[in-house]
Amino acid sequence: MCRSRLAACGLTAGLLIFVSFSVPAENWPQWRGPAFNGSSPETGLPTRWSTNENRVWTVPLPGFAGSTPIVWGDCVFATSPDALKNLLLFCFNRKDGSVRWKKEVGTGDRVAGRNNMAAPSPVTDGERVIALFATGDLAAFDFEGKELWRRNLAREFGRFAHMWIYGSSPLLFQGRLFVQVLQRDTAKDYAHALDDKPERESYLLCIDPATGKTLWRHVRETDAEKESRESYATPLPFQGPNGWELVLMGGDYVTGHSPTDGQEFWRSAGLNPRETAFQRSWYRVVPSAVFADDLIVACGPKNQPVFAIKSGGKGGITESHRAWTCRDATSDWSTPLFYRNQLFVLDGGKRVLACLDPKTGRKKWSGNLGVPDQVWSSPTGADGKIYCLSERGTVVVLEAGNEFKVLATNSLGDDGPSRSSVVVSGVQLFIRTGKNLHCIGTRKP
Repeated sequence: MCRSRLAACGLTAGLLIFVSFSVPAENWPQWRGPAFNGSSPETGLPTRWSTNENRVWTVPLPGFAGSTPIVWGDCVFATSPDALKNLLLFCFNRKDGSVRWKKEVGTGDRVAGRNNMAAPSPVTDGERVIALFATGDLAAFDFEGKELWRRNLAREFGRFAHMWIYGSSPLLFQGRLFVQVLQRDTAKDYAHALDDKPERESYLLCIDPATGKTLWRHVRETDAEKESRESYATPLPFQGPNGWELVLMGGDYVTGHSPTDGQEFWRSAGLNPRETAFQRSWYRVVPSAVFADDLIVACGPKNQPVFAIKSGGKGGITESHRAWTCRDATSDWSTPLFYRNQLFVLDGGKRVLACLDPKTGRKKWSGNLGVPDQVWSSPTGADGKIYCLSERGTVVVLEAGNEFKVLATNSLGDDGPSRSSVVVSGVQLFIRTGKNLHCIGTRKP
């Protein structure tokens, strides 16, 4: 059933990933969902809700965070800091929102801008749940809350050197755990990064999720400068003509790597034009890459274009494998959504959602979401709809069609900064706002 439903959505590349990963459709195991592109094949999802309508439960969280909840079966996992600056992993009962267990993974929460140490989203494979925090604390638990292993990457390799706090989420793929750390090459520029390791390497780390032991660590080279070396993106699994790859975004480049040993297959510039001193120094990357059939789509930072890379390249492919460039859409924060053979790009600063033809990059339509606050989340696609969560907790629901059409605007209350993306599982939505976790649905699964 999962195969036919995915095929009906037109997710060719997503289908291959989905079947290989063996994730039931009703689960949302990691930040961008079961197909790694922000979409779900689920149907029967709500368009409108209120305090008394389509609200299954709402439970408080001890603090705000940019991390997105994940769902597996009857367990909902979320990370959060508390008032004592402890960094926690929660397991909630999907049925009623009650806390099954909570575990302290680290301590020392810190806020920079709109971010804190609970920015990375947890991840699960149905056997274990793994949480990573910007302190470097990384731990795995079984579904009963028993700790399986823990380690601290900052103590091992140096504190993360990011201006706005590390925010890349871990990735579980093909039975391995991958952690991307693309950062500044020195700790001296940030007081929070100072330790006994003055130099920093950017790297892709592969870990055995069963034991927590390192399988390999690949140093990811770049000639980017200062903050332009920093990335908050998450690795993207992609299957092209040369087999499976992990796509990394940041440090002025998009690169494809082997999941087996981290070897770099190809490299494409284009994230940073490097035309001014400001661009050379301050063009950090926030959005992750997304696949659109056989293309890899990337968003340049700070109003730079969206562009697509042809798959199957080797070595330097900046010019040879550029499929298209679109200057009519941009995203500085949000990761694009590929859904029903359309590409949706959200400019959260201007609150504008654009729909692109993924084959050509031509803009089909765009429109303003009509909310006064910025949108830091990434769009989610399911049931023929697109869900966008604003900073003040308003969810704009749009039709995923051939024209810009807002179906509903639903407020969950201005309870603090909301940066998490909407999660789909079964016939329900799971939405994290500043102080609460909400389960929204027309009926119980």
